[in-house]
Amino acid sequence: MSTPRDIDTRLAHPPQDRDPRTGASSCPIYQVSTYHQPDPEHLARYDYARSDNPTREALEEAVANLEGGARGLAFASGMAAVSTAFMIFGTGDHVVVGNDIYGGTFRVLTTIFRRWGLNATLVDTGDLEAVRAAITPQTKAIYVETPSNPTLRITDLAAVAALARERELLAITDNTFMSPLLQRPLELGFDIVVHSATKFIAGHSDLIAGLAVARDAETGRRLRQIQNSMGAILGPQDAWLTLRGLKTLGVRLRQEQRSAEILARWLAGQPEVVRVYYPGLEDHPGHDIHRRQASGGGAVVSFELATRELAVGLMKGVRLPLVAVSLGGVESILSYPATMSHAAMPAGERAARGITDGLLRLSVGLEDVADLQADLRQALDAAARPQ
Repeated sequence: MSTPRDIDTRLAHPPQDRDPRTGASSCPIYQVSTYHQPDPEHLARYDYARSDNPTREALEEAVANLEGGARGLAFASGMAAVSTAFMIFGTGDHVVVGNDIYGGTFRVLTTIFRRWGLNATLVDTGDLEAVRAAITPQTKAIYVETPSNPTLRITDLAAVAALARERELLAITDNTFMSPLLQRPLELGFDIVVHSATKFIAGHSDLIAGLAVARDAETGRRLRQIQNSMGAILGPQDAWLTLRGLKTLGVRLRQEQRSAEILARWLAGQPEVVRVYYPGLEDHPGHDIHRRQASGGGAVVSFELATRELAVGLMKGVRLPLVAVSLGGVESILSYPATMSHAAMPAGERAARGITDGLLRLSVGLEDVADLQADLRQALDAAARPQ
């Protein structure tokens, strides 16, 4: 079969889209830890499941195919994938990192990696000159999120990749919010892309998983060595569930994105809402750059209310969205960055990044958009009502 270029076809037909032995319509779950070796002097393709598992391998091949990379790797969580990318570097090395990043990434950089001597400078990666100025002789990589979490700031991926090539650095990005359906950074020159596959890729709020894809085989080999040595691998059951979720990514995320844009425009007109963050809005900073490098605004909308009391009141008043950590599920999820995704970030750091006590992040699900709008409106009314 020739390799299909249309991403919807590739989602429905990953590289291992049928079992060669039985013709089964999905890769079997190989629930094993070890494999018999007919020749103990020359081990077969599979020997121990920490190193290789056919179900996990099918997922790794599928995401590499979607991102356009040479090697995919599946991990026990998104943070395991992020941490593995940073484990390429050593004591005394330096990385330039976007200052508006997921709180877990901020935490691992400023605690564990700082203790072992990997230094990070946090800058606004939307300002290319700030990125350039932060590079030192010890710098090994530039790490960005775009759109960032939770204020959806935009970084010009092609420009950062060009700067990284110029300085002989690795370019690494977290593509969780967009997924390979909407944005493919490797095609724009990035070297490594990571995902929390827990989110849109798996899409059903029922597993924890991480993915990394390397553009070239040598970078993939380095990531694979760390994956095998550290052992933070994805189990076969969750690998199979992620493969199943991946097949419906196109229809899920496109519908969620349509609803997100409707809600973003509606929220922008509500008197209680101070600010809306959504890259699909024409007045969003970086909107034009985002349109060049992505095929839509995504399904995450952040918005700010005037006070903490209004934000908490809204969260207590909604009936449809889950009020929870995470995003990317078929159900809408309303999160409070100050106590959830960015709780690990000191209050001063949050404030400097626009993460106020009135900021909410809404991952839009598959509910009817009019029902979501009505639910948000009644919750706003309840929150604003004198107690």
